Amino acid sequence: MGRAMADLKPAYLFHGDDHGRIAERRAGLRTLAERGGDASALEILEGEAATPDAAAAALNAMTFAMGRRVIIVDGVERWKDSEVAGAIIPALATMPPDTTIAFFAREEGRYKVPAGLAKAVEAAGGDVRAHNAMKARELPRWAAAEAQRLGIELDHEAAQVLVRLVGERQQRILRELEKLAIEHGQGTRLSADDVQDAVAQASERQVWGLIDALVARDAPTATAAFLELRAQGESMPRLVPLMARRVRELLGISLRLEAGEAPQDIKKTFRGSPWAADKRIAEARKADPRALRRAIEALADLELATRGGSELAEDTVALRAIDTIAA
Repeated sequence: MGRAMADLKPAYLFHGDDHGRIAERRAGLRTLAERGGDASALEILEGEAATPDAAAAALNAMTFAMGRRVIIVDGVERWKDSEVAGAIIPALATMPPDTTIAFFAREEGRYKVPAGLAKAVEAAGGDVRAHNAMKARELPRWAAAEAQRLGIELDHEAAQVLVRLVGERQQRILRELEKLAIEHGQGTRLSADDVQDAVAQASERQVWGLIDALVARDAPTATAAFLELRAQGESMPRLVPLMARRVRELLGISLRLEAGEAPQDIKKTFRGSPWAADKRIAEARKADPRALRRAIEALADLELATRGGSELAEDTVALRAIDTIAA
């Protein structure tokens, strides 16, 4: 939050579709409250407990906390204006001093913060802050401007390559730009090929653990690797093709071995380092071609689902695909 507890306003509303930024705001406020108050100075309402009535009750509750009390309320994008009018507006109007309540709304699709909540927060002397993710078409221009701020230069094509490789999360793009600035130095002009070489290699290495676990049919390791990559901002449009490419490559090698082709002849046609060729051939020896075919089918279904072919969340569909592949 960038301020002391005493400087906090009575109420805040953080909302928008940039869920990463909203999570950062929530974490910052929580850290500030934990450092600045006693154990009873922070209350968090989330999940089924985060109702308008529960938030109003928390505001009206007696407390023995010393100093400012902070109440964090998650999931308000699912509230209705009628609930806000009946519970929150009266509670905000009579909230006790030395209290801050912060509402967090991760908007998506039809889930939007009630308009009445924003007005009530402002009427209570609070702040309403929207955090919306930048549109995909705007990201290359933004990335080029951030690169210039960091002392390096990207042309439009280089910025487009960066976004394609890294994904659409701004914080992730910014981290990659910071790495490029450190590696190449101030005043460097980077072409699309420069960005491709620098970012693609590092970026792809991060997903090899996931793919290795999939090929080995190690569901727990693959699941953990997938969740970690998603937490880092990896996009499904990049992960799925990488996984599919690797599985198809292994299936091709497996079928050639099955047909009696010598490993050294396969190695001669392999693109990449000799070490990587040996590793792929060793993996293909252990793999079951039928399982690899099932994996390719599961990944094709996953790609279709992530393009709007499923009503389920992307991560849910992906985790089911991992279970299918590793079965």
